[in-house]
Amino acid sequence: MFKTCLVICSAVLLSACSSSPPDPMDFAGQFRDSFSTQIKGDGIKLFTYKAKLATATDRALPNDQPHEQRVTRRKQDLQSYLAEQRNAEKRLELWHQQVDIGLQKTIEMSGYCKNGFIELSRYVETDRAEIRGECNDGATEKDIKKFAR
Repeated sequence: MFKTCLVICSAVLLSACSSSPPDPMDFAGQFRDSFSTQIKGDGIKLFTYKAKLATATDRALPNDQPHEQRVTRRKQDLQSYLAEQRNAEKRLELWHQQVDIGLQKTIEMSGYCKNGFIELSRYVETDRAEIRGECNDGATEKDIKKFAR
């Protein structure tokens, strides 16, 4: 009995160690995000990054599709949803990674925080996230023209 338990535990541990790391590309086409900036009078640069998983309504189904294709698509969405529920823990880990990647890419592309940032708050759920931060660099005249509202 002891040998059987030892073999089973070893197999479980080996399979856990051999699993491949999550791939954030699993969220391709399912991701919506926004980036808002705020520059204070003393030059402090703040931002809010929001992200959410696109729902079926966000992925708009064309109304001109035949009824049969719309029904098939909805069944596929339901199957995807059920599969996501079965893999919820892995999905949440992937979602955290996707949010971090999305924020980094957004900051790089916008050029907002040239010297990095300090994270002020982070809120991540299974289908939405919000990260607020403060840039390490102060606002220049160019930043004020580009990002001030």
